[in-house]
Amino acid sequence: MAEKKLKIGWFSFSCCEDNTVVFVELLNEHYQEWLPLLEFRHATVLQSKNELSDIDVSFIEGAIASDKDAEELKKIREVSKRIVAIGSCAVKGNPSNHRNEFNEEKKKRIQPFITAWGLAEKVKTVREVVEVDDEVDGCPMSEEAFMAVLTKYLKEFGVVNG
Repeated sequence: MAEKKLKIGWFSFSCCEDNTVVFVELLNEHYQEWLPLLEFRHATVLQSKNELSDIDVSFIEGAIASDKDAEELKKIREVSKRIVAIGSCAVKGNPSNHRNEFNEEKKKRIQPFITAWGLAEKVKTVREVVEVDDEVDGCPMSEEAFMAVLTKYLKEFGVVNG
């Protein structure tokens, strides 16, 4: 009988992706420990073959800057039992959302880019688009907070005893 694994997804939207770098560094450090515990269902930073279905926990990095991103995030929410917002952009929206506070002159100057890149008028946090179960703040994220959340879900989903 196969051991139970936590099926996870790692997704990145509008941000500098420093949380992904921290995650990969943690993976480098904990690879042997995590190998029997985690199943990567979707993680484009790690693998080219990904599946958007039956995910226990999806970790969402970055702010939501377009309607296309919002629709993708809603699909992720539909296939995920839990959603964790990762990093400052996902949790608070900033610094990705600074353009939300631009004065009218700056908004007018950036409008051609907003249109050309198909961006929404307002950058949103993950929580503004879907229900979020947990948050790990920071830019980059706090390693300790991430490890605590990961451990919580390893226990909740019965992968480790707790």
